[in-house]
Amino acid sequence: MQKIFIVILLVIIGALGYLLFIQHQQQQPKAIVNADTIAEQVSEKNRKTKHPRFINLHIDSIAIHKAERQLLIFSNERLVKTYNVALGLNPVGRKEVEGDFKTPEGHYFIRGKNPLSTYHKSLGISYPNEEDKERAQQIGQRPGGDIMIHGLMKHMNNPGKLHVKSNWTSGCIAVTDEEIDELYSQIKIGTPVFITP
Repeated sequence: MQKIFIVILLVIIGALGYLLFIQHQQQQPKAIVNADTIAEQVSEKNRKTKHPRFINLHIDSIAIHKAERQLLIFSNERLVKTYNVALGLNPVGRKEVEGDFKTPEGHYFIRGKNPLSTYHKSLGISYPNEEDKERAQQIGQRPGGDIMIHGLMKHMNNPGKLHVKSNWTSGCIAVTDEEIDELYSQIKIGTPVFITP
């Protein structure tokens, strides 16, 4: 009889505790959620992730730092995203002639977009500029061309982010297919591209 009394007492105490908890919750002020709060939360999340997603931003410029093997995207002069990249097979130094497997260095712009590229999709870079042409002409060579920011080669096993473990392009800047999809959708023809050693 004493055991039954203890069980009933515990059930009553538990029920009272639950009712007090519910009442306390109902008295708490409701959080006000608005667009600014959501934007702040997304922005904070983006700062904490290596590859935050950007949608419908005006992209001011693209910077490619060869030594760090990174492509940086700027909007309103603020860094909004960084990508790891693969470069030309012979990445050190500026591209001088056709076939040297170097990635250019200098000031360029996005000259075109190709959705049917051999490398998934591509953004054409305006190499060679006048300075590149003059330099190649001085040594009696052609400067080359067809430098792009592109995805991975079609009809091959997709290594994903492992492709950045080595430099493997002919002088282009390579990202994953998912990354070029994102860049392709946001970057406009004429966007400045700065490539540094």
